[in-house]
Amino acid sequence: MPDIDRDRAWLLTVDGAPQSYVDLDEPTHLEFEYARRLAHVLDNAADEGEPLTVLHLGGGALTLPRYIAATRPGSRQDVVEADRGLIDLVAEHLPLPEGSGVTVHGADARAWLEGAPDASVDVLIADVFGGSRVPAHLTSAEYAREARRVLRPGGIYAANLADGAPFAFLRSQLATFAGVFPELALIAEPAVLRGRRFGNAVLVASDGPLDTAYLARRAAADAFPARVEYGATLTRFTADAHPVSDTDAVPSPVPPDGAFSVG
Repeated sequence: MPDIDRDRAWLLTVDGAPQSYVDLDEPTHLEFEYARRLAHVLDNAADEGEPLTVLHLGGGALTLPRYIAATRPGSRQDVVEADRGLIDLVAEHLPLPEGSGVTVHGADARAWLEGAPDASVDVLIADVFGGSRVPAHLTSAEYAREARRVLRPGGIYAANLADGAPFAFLRSQLATFAGVFPELALIAEPAVLRGRRFGNAVLVASDGPLDTAYLARRAAADAFPARVEYGATLTRFTADAHPVSDTDAVPSPVPPDGAFSVG
């Protein structure tokens, strides 16, 4: 069940797993490292302050939509969240400011994506977890093709994923999206990439060039520095993994005990 802990600075947890952190007075403050990495992608998606059209699959407490509304006024954002109880809870305790340009929809992410118009968004952010796992129907080649269809030329797809060594899930995701998008990058902490611990990794994909140098600078400057893998290095990491389809897709792995605990 979703829960908001006011004593922990508006921390949203779902079934005990931390999902979102919100500071209503400072919407540009991003507590979680993966959220900052997604924000780096958003910051580089257009000139500073330029409005964007963004589709968010997965809502949480609307941390990134609030960030975009603050940093890119006039942006148009749709947020798709399947948990209507969560939507109601966030609306009651963490309301969006008037004129935010954010519309929240209670629907399945894949179903909404399939009904979205062609070339209708600049950025598509996927941050969908069923408890602590990415649902299988948001990991397939069919899903990736829908994501590319909805993006405008040069648009960016970014997804928050989670895995640990031997990275069967993460490698399959890279292989799957490489079959749909010509440009890929992966942002993650070195300890995660070396298989020393289970953790988040942000997959970035586009049909146009990705400014990996910019992403690398921003990720390296974070409190918990991350690396940006792309090109030949990312191909070696993907190794012999194969794309997955709707018929053989699986959720992301169950995190080990304590992987995402609130300390």
